[in-house]
Amino acid sequence: MSTSQQTDPLIGRLVDGRYRVRARIARGGMATVYVATDLRLERRVALKVMHGHLSDDSVFQSRFIQEARSAARLADPHVVNVFDQGQDDEMAYLVMEYLPGITLRDLLRDQRRLTVPQAVTIMDAILSGLAAAHRAGIIHRDVKPENVLLAEDGRIKIGDFGLARATTANTATGAQLLGTIAYLAPELVTRGTADARSDIYALGIMLYEMLVGEQPYKGEQPMQIAFQHATDSVPRPSVKNPAVPEPLDELVLWATEKVPDDRPADAKEMLDRLREIERHLDITPVVTRTGPISVTRGDGIASGDLTAVLPATTGTAPAAASEGNDNAARLRRASRRRRAVGGWVFLLIVLLATAAAGAGWWFGSGPGSLVAVPDVAGLTFETASERLADEGLVARERGEHSLDVPAGQAIGTDPEAGTRLEQDAAVEVIVSLGPAQVQVPALVGTSKTEAIEALAQQDITADGESGFYTDAARDSVVGVVIRPSAGGEEVPCGDGCTATQGDAATLWVSLGTLPNVRGMSAEDARATLTSSGLEVAEGALEQSSEDIAAGLVVGTTDREGGGWWRPGDSISLIVSTGPPLFEVPDVVGQTRDQAIGTLEDAGFQVDYSALWAPFPDAITRVSSSNPAAGSLLLRGTRVYIEISVSG
Repeated sequence: MSTSQQTDPLIGRLVDGRYRVRARIARGGMATVYVATDLRLERRVALKVMHGHLSDDSVFQSRFIQEARSAARLADPHVVNVFDQGQDDEMAYLVMEYLPGITLRDLLRDQRRLTVPQAVTIMDAILSGLAAAHRAGIIHRDVKPENVLLAEDGRIKIGDFGLARATTANTATGAQLLGTIAYLAPELVTRGTADARSDIYALGIMLYEMLVGEQPYKGEQPMQIAFQHATDSVPRPSVKNPAVPEPLDELVLWATEKVPDDRPADAKEMLDRLREIERHLDITPVVTRTGPISVTRGDGIASGDLTAVLPATTGTAPAAASEGNDNAARLRRASRRRRAVGGWVFLLIVLLATAAAGAGWWFGSGPGSLVAVPDVAGLTFETASERLADEGLVARERGEHSLDVPAGQAIGTDPEAGTRLEQDAAVEVIVSLGPAQVQVPALVGTSKTEAIEALAQQDITADGESGFYTDAARDSVVGVVIRPSAGGEEVPCGDGCTATQGDAATLWVSLGTLPNVRGMSAEDARATLTSSGLEVAEGALEQSSEDIAAGLVVGTTDREGGGWWRPGDSISLIVSTGPPLFEVPDVVGQTRDQAIGTLEDAGFQVDYSALWAPFPDAITRVSSSNPAAGSLLLRGTRVYIEISVSG
């Protein structure tokens, strides 16, 4: 077992009086998964424990509970079983089926592209599990390779129903809706709604990825990928992998239709079609073992009790007493020797007793009994524990969020470094959890200053600004984009979002309305727009106008692609050519009243000799007009007609 496993505070703990934690399996953004023993039923289980810093977040709590409820409603061999859900003090946990093995993402990372039988086998199992969910009225909403488990014994299961929702509550916003951008259905991008057909779209993208070895859409920014989902069609997998048979091509295209009504209605319909393809291609889904996950152990082997053999001793008989050494002499010499040895032994005992007493005082109650807490800042908990153990101290881990110290490194200790403690005293090593998650409020409509202050309160720096000409008041915020400090997708946040301390933000700020140049001279209009940061195109479009004099500006062209104007955009002027001119119609040969009607309909006023007024219209004929037919005149100009008696 690794040092990090040994020092995990949950390893060895008895959770809720029932589950003995054995080892850590994986750690994610919301929870950590352990292998544990259910002491009541004597079986191995997977224990999913929500991270402590999320326990006060109602959104994460509800998602955690939702996962348990959604998965518990399903009884299918291709869905990870959830056995229990509970709370132990401040710790929320799920108890799930334990499946040693790998994820589909691990397999794709290792193999890149799967064979057709492999892809069919895995898709058959996933569709079976999702069909059960769709029958129960549950949509998964986060179908992706990371949530497909490939067990060592060949079982294939789909798990992580943390984003699942009932089909009757299929609308959401923000991160609760999006799931993973690479598998996002077009309707989630355009309308924010999801149903079983959204899961089908994600399955189609995943099948494409298994057959080709890469996702169909790529982009530097998440919004680029989302835009492709909403506007582009997924290509046939056989374009990049000619080994893909046409029926699987068609299945991918059917599942990834942009219009939900054109896709399979649910996983059952897609599964039925897949099994027709299996029969057509003579493919039988087979169990593929991922291979056991081996653990290399380094336990030593006890050597057993050893028997020490003492060497035999040999001696010689004492020399015979010399002449003249009688018994009395020998006794006197032995007595003197005993007295001398006894004195030296007594002195040695006194010295040893004195030294022992001094050492006992030094190490028992004197300065030698205390040790100074070493400085472990910047070390990992494992290294800090070893450093403290070298000083005779016991390490305890405590997590705290920090903007300055990277996650996993020690911020310091409690008591602080240099404090003198008795040996075997406990020292808390404060380990950085990295920046904390924060809730950014809605900032659209606030002033730029208010937005900067609100972001600073959440330890987010507004270090970028983009100006737009809008109908909103000048210097008011019209949008916010969060740029995660850890990298990854930018997050639109104008209406509020969850971010992380240390992230950066770009504010979209209103510059007020675009300057109105109508009625200005072209030169003045060009100067006004240029001073506003716009690039005015050379030349100008022309347009007649009844209320703007010739040579003055009627307006500007619309922005290419729509949206708000911003400094640096190119704009063109529209200049008036004056009022429009209208052609005098030809009325020669018409009666008096006919000619009057024709000219007035064309926008002209009509004059003629009053002598012809009493004559019946039928006997009159127009012989000419002044100005003549075809002349171009302003609307309202008077036209005189010559009238004569019809022949």
